[in-house]
Amino acid sequence: PPTSSHSLWSPSLQGSTEQVFPVIFLLSERVLMHISAQPRRSLGSRITPAFARVPNRRFKVHQKSLPADMISRNNFSMWGVLKKCIGMELSKIAMPVVFNEPLSFLQRLSEYMEHTHLIHKACSMSDSIDRMQVVAAFAVSAVASQWERTGKPFNPLLGETFELTREDEGYRLISEQVSHHPPISAFHAQSLKQEFEFHGSIYPKLKFWGKSMEAEPKGTMTLELIKHKEVYTWTNPMCCVHNIILGKLWLEQYGAVEIINHSTGDKCVLNFKPCGMFGKELHKVEGCILDKSKKKRRVIYGKWTECMYSVEPKVYDAFRKSEKKSGGDAKKPKQSCEGDDADEMPDVQETVTVIPGSALLWRITPRPTHSAQMYNFTSFAMTLNELEPGAERLLAPTDSRLRPDIRAMENGDIDLSSREKERLEEKQRAARRERSKDEEEWTPRWFHQGSSPHTGAEDWLYSGGYFDRNYSHCPDIY
Repeated sequence: PPTSSHSLWSPSLQGSTEQVFPVIFLLSERVLMHISAQPRRSLGSRITPAFARVPNRRFKVHQKSLPADMISRNNFSMWGVLKKCIGMELSKIAMPVVFNEPLSFLQRLSEYMEHTHLIHKACSMSDSIDRMQVVAAFAVSAVASQWERTGKPFNPLLGETFELTREDEGYRLISEQVSHHPPISAFHAQSLKQEFEFHGSIYPKLKFWGKSMEAEPKGTMTLELIKHKEVYTWTNPMCCVHNIILGKLWLEQYGAVEIINHSTGDKCVLNFKPCGMFGKELHKVEGCILDKSKKKRRVIYGKWTECMYSVEPKVYDAFRKSEKKSGGDAKKPKQSCEGDDADEMPDVQETVTVIPGSALLWRITPRPTHSAQMYNFTSFAMTLNELEPGAERLLAPTDSRLRPDIRAMENGDIDLSSREKERLEEKQRAARRERSKDEEEWTPRWFHQGSSPHTGAEDWLYSGGYFDRNYSHCPDIY
């Protein structure tokens, strides 16, 4: 089968060169309709053209760069936009497109899946504590792509969707903007081999505090390991972007993250540490795993920007005691995170002191050398907006890849991006006025509101059917 449910690439045949050639996709509309109308198969199966089933399959080679470098923000000031917004919730404030990055928030959400190999690893483990520590590493890795990503993703339009199928990682994902006020994005990822499901909804509350902007990602993440009949839930940490007005932008994550295994009663409590007065805590994450009897079973430590380790509690405690005796924990004269003008980013060495006897759980994937010129994107993020020739025939018409304002920004045309953004927002407002006139309420296409069977809280649940490829009732939002 091809590399994704909408892939138009054919792997090279045995004995040919390593180059992968695009397939000229000339199927008639009748053939496409026939393919999409086939009965829905099992989760791991795929409905694919016969010519794509070739020997010696290789996965698609994704793009390694964006079409254009990052647009300069040197001639723009955010103060003119934000000076009247101190202490306010920013979801209703229109921001200049120059402060964005060329991705929708739905695409940004899919970056949770960059380290899906950790979920596969957890599925393969027989011990629940071992699984919990790998799930904890996955929860940390899910926010790692935010490091140095100070551009704002585009607000999704109501009804906007984004799908991502990665056969090399064994999953597919669908997300939808299910509410505009408040802005809520729902997502659902599933293993192609029915090993796991990962889903949730996010309501990003943004507040401006003068020199900084704080983001509270309200919403619960749920990971189901089907083989082990286990369900894990957690919420993401707070995020703060410093120096919105003056100085170099930098961000930190902070707050407690509690991961609960609802099947065994095991719990992992992670503390994303704030910068602190001398900056020595910046990016650090520490916590422990407790079993259902509240016995400490593992200590988890590291940095969300670098790596995470686990170690036996006794070993950890002994190391910390010896460290204090040797003066290794003494405060060094570093710059403070507080200041009258700008919150200078502390000069913190990006390394983790490894405690002897520790096991590595996760290490961040190095970013490409040209990342700084590409909005500080990871290699994974670089691929999210690529659009293969002819793919629009198979994608839902609401997919983020088809948004003209994001596409224009990715291509380096800031003026066209601004005009398209204004046009799309006005079109959205006009549609809302029409619904109000007809007393019609918006109904999401792929998700519905319901109670989580695990927490009892209200959530947005996947209704199913997206990958049946019947998009006749999708709204015209672009």
